[in-house]
Amino acid sequence: MTSAAIYGLAGLELTADEKAFFRDAAPWGFILFARNVDRPKQVSKLCVALRDAVGWNAPIFIDQEGGRVQRLKPPTWRAAPPAEVFGDLFRKDEAAGLEAVRLNHRLIAAELMALGIDADCAPCIDLQIEGADAIIGDRSYSTEPEIVARLGRAAMEGLLAGGVAPVIKHIPGHGRADADSHLALPRVDTRREVLETTDFAPFRDLADAPMAMTAHVVYSDIDADDPATHSEAMIADVIRGSIGFDGLLMSDDLSMQALSGTLRVRAERALGAGCDLVLHCNGRMKEMVEIAHAVPALSGRALDRANAAADCRKTPDDFDAESGLARLDALLNTGAAP
Repeated sequence: MTSAAIYGLAGLELTADEKAFFRDAAPWGFILFARNVDRPKQVSKLCVALRDAVGWNAPIFIDQEGGRVQRLKPPTWRAAPPAEVFGDLFRKDEAAGLEAVRLNHRLIAAELMALGIDADCAPCIDLQIEGADAIIGDRSYSTEPEIVARLGRAAMEGLLAGGVAPVIKHIPGHGRADADSHLALPRVDTRREVLETTDFAPFRDLADAPMAMTAHVVYSDIDADDPATHSEAMIADVIRGSIGFDGLLMSDDLSMQALSGTLRVRAERALGAGCDLVLHCNGRMKEMVEIAHAVPALSGRALDRANAAADCRKTPDDFDAESGLARLDALLNTGAAP
């Protein structure tokens, strides 16, 4: 049985200790970062070793949004544009914007699948909010919920067409946060009725996504004490309730400074609040062992959602990457469809 966790690892190769830990802890999936990436052959070999360690075709995740957030970097890999570029194009020509973002994510899917990576922590469907912390910024498609939702769906379609499972983030919306949750606990004091029609709206429109990642953000009008990741009120009433998301819900990284308490407590609180899985990214063995003591085997609705998410990794459709890239470049350079 697989456990309700996704783990990172320390370096470019799986160590003997990591292999033994993953075999025993049986995480549902893995996540790669820049420290795990050197050359294509090395990444492919690492993906095989990770799946061998757990004995099944476990999902392997990466953050490959484009712009500031891409773990596969030039010159070995393509520099994908940040989300804001597609929002700007959409405002000039809706059809061109939608086609371009779908193509971009179909290309990302091809790049990932060539390595054995089959899940992407994208698209980011947080809003751009003036005066908020810059952690989202150009990672967002727009200030307008409808534009974010439409481009986010096209991005999701591009990944799925390429056999890659998407993760929408950061539910129910990180764009208004007043701090970087990697470093501190952000608070949003905006009234719920405003959030429902702004920040929450893109997630409602993409509530059929297979997976979503929580925001380590306090929404004080709903829960004044706990961030969404640790808030039963936020998960039950907002994420599962008014937004209507019924896919696999994973926490954002448990090691981020927005959360308090030991790693074990952070994991227990996330799962207790309603997350299906916890995510731990830094690859530190001591922390992973601590989390493993708190994480149960996947079961019930969480297992059903995990199986459905894994099943959306289908055989990619036919796609000519060279002509797809040429078409994307033409759309971005002209700002209009021919």
